[in-house]
Amino acid sequence: MTTVDRPGAGAVELRPVDPDLFRALLRRQASTVTVVTAPGLAANRHLPALPPAGFTATSFTSVSLDPPLVSFCLGRESSSWPTVERAEHLAVHLLASGQQEVARTFATSGIDRFAAHPGWTPGPFGVPLIDDALAVLLCRVVRRIEAGDHTIVLGEPLALGTGEDGDPLVHHRGGYTTTFGPWPSPW
Repeated sequence: MTTVDRPGAGAVELRPVDPDLFRALLRRQASTVTVVTAPGLAANRHLPALPPAGFTATSFTSVSLDPPLVSFCLGRESSSWPTVERAEHLAVHLLASGQQEVARTFATSGIDRFAAHPGWTPGPFGVPLIDDALAVLLCRVVRRIEAGDHTIVLGEPLALGTGEDGDPLVHHRGGYTTTFGPWPSPW
């Protein structure tokens, strides 16, 4: 398409966006692995009962400090979407480096993720809380924003929980890794 020269660096070739190239480039971004959970929901006159939902997400980010807000994205074709679409509360769990199996379980389609991973307990508002996470943010859903085939979910943290301090589980190039600790100080 076009080439852009950068002073002091090599040229960058810019190409039209296609789904395969877009996905390949996004795999280069390292992100903290989180598991988002939402409680099961009772049936009402207009809507059926829904089971609790839990899924692995790498789209989690902080949005605002005042007021405190966080976000994550979820595809509307996801099996977790019907529950998250109606949930008033949810929890975001920042996984520790040793929790690769938790991440894999909650990323697996077609299984009862909570039966496959017994390391959780019911928390406030019935939200499932995953054991041994580095951090847990219990949130009230404040807004859902459609964006393409996904929805951006904004949550207001109501309570925070911290596990043992340690390295986070990181997703990069389609797999799990971790950090190697802080860079040594030059002084």
